[in-house]
Amino acid sequence: MSLPQTLGELKAAGYRTRPVKDEIRQNLIKALRGGDDLFTRKDDKGKVTSRLVGYDDTVIPQIINALLARHNIILLGLRGQAKSRILREMTSLLDDEIPIIAGSEINDDPFRPISAYGKQLIAEKGDDTPVAWIDPHARYIEKLATPDVTIADIIGDVDPIKAARGGHMLSDELTIHYGLLPRANRGIFAINELPDLAGKIQVGLFNIMQEGDVQIKGYPIRLPLDVLLVFSANPEDYTARGKIITPLKDRIGSEIQTHYPASIKEGVEITKQEAWTNRNRDYRGSPYYNQLTFLIPKAIREIVEQIAFIAREDKRVDKRSGVSQRLPITVMESVVSNAERRALLNHESVATSRVSDVYTAIPAITGKIELEYEGEQVGAERVARDLIRKACGEVFGSVFAGIDFRQTLDHFNRGNTLTISDMTSDKEALKEFQSVSGLIEAVRSGKVEKEADGAIVSACELALEGLCAMKKLARVEEHGEISYGHATPERPSRKQNFDDWTGGRLN
Repeated sequence: MSLPQTLGELKAAGYRTRPVKDEIRQNLIKALRGGDDLFTRKDDKGKVTSRLVGYDDTVIPQIINALLARHNIILLGLRGQAKSRILREMTSLLDDEIPIIAGSEINDDPFRPISAYGKQLIAEKGDDTPVAWIDPHARYIEKLATPDVTIADIIGDVDPIKAARGGHMLSDELTIHYGLLPRANRGIFAINELPDLAGKIQVGLFNIMQEGDVQIKGYPIRLPLDVLLVFSANPEDYTARGKIITPLKDRIGSEIQTHYPASIKEGVEITKQEAWTNRNRDYRGSPYYNQLTFLIPKAIREIVEQIAFIAREDKRVDKRSGVSQRLPITVMESVVSNAERRALLNHESVATSRVSDVYTAIPAITGKIELEYEGEQVGAERVARDLIRKACGEVFGSVFAGIDFRQTLDHFNRGNTLTISDMTSDKEALKEFQSVSGLIEAVRSGKVEKEADGAIVSACELALEGLCAMKKLARVEEHGEISYGHATPERPSRKQNFDDWTGGRLN
């Protein structure tokens, strides 16, 4: 069935427009009654590809309550807490299509136009006024707040060229070049990092929310916009002493606090669905290289997630900036990439992730953490290595709880060492680990997922790294090779540079 193309056809079809907040409310009621999953992404076949994890009992119920109450909303949270994604997913609660006056810059309602253009067109053509249809994505406008944003960007400005071409006075509303907010009419207008907006821009928003009027170049213009306003901000900035004007803060209906995953399990699930690790399809049927499959042991996933959890509690990391959930996502992608590189260089058919791959992902960690003074003194790389070491210790405790490694420790206490590279093939690495007394046997009595060489090697690395984290073994890394040996005061149990080894005494 074709959609009405004129105002007359729209009237004949009995179409009725709704305010956007009522539209969202009614669609939300329908979704709740139908048991639909809110804020999920689906593919073309309707299969859920990703969802908001960890917010089912906290954030999502608060958002639902706010939308049912027809409130404007602000999401308060540190970086990497899915604030922007939540704002964008609200378009799923908009109608599939709505009619506007064709050619209107501000999505004029054919039954109640608010722009001079829309009013004049209906006055001239009546029921023959052409109608266009727009989808939810065209009704969502987002702006990242920065100090250089002007009132013209948000509200609009006089366009002298429009005035000259149309023969209008500058005070005529037809000379206005509308800003982002009017263009979001009958939709959702989102501003990320609201406190970064200059005070006068915030006043402009307050006027729109309170009175529906604005002034452009000194000319008062009545714009009763129909819009849902949604914002995001850092809690540190969104305070009475921060950079937000009180009248605007008072007009926002609901302040909703977001948060990081509450458990390792939730974090692993988020990273699993967001990180690009499913690379098998790139190797299927390729005429250029053999098939390659990927294996990421559960312990490696937990180590990557533990890094973020430990960093959020580390005194050397700035808690006001937070540790984004993007950290474990990018780290996991880097871990898989190093395993992929190793498999390609060694002509292996399976790329299994190891602890040594996590260490190669340090560049993905250092760029995601803001350091306090103490952290800056030792450097981001040193902090990142400490985070990995602690994460290995945590996971080692859960995977090998109750496992006896005394035979392995005795092997190293007798002066034996083991040197291995992150590029060593699974078969060669397994051969090296078999030379360590009791290691393979102890590992197999733990939680090893598969008997494949790569899985055993990955578990062996975890065991050695865990023993290093407990300071029972020494670990020294140089030029991509890792050496394990007996831990003594002269041989520290983690990588250190020359100054660290000497305490800076030999500068």
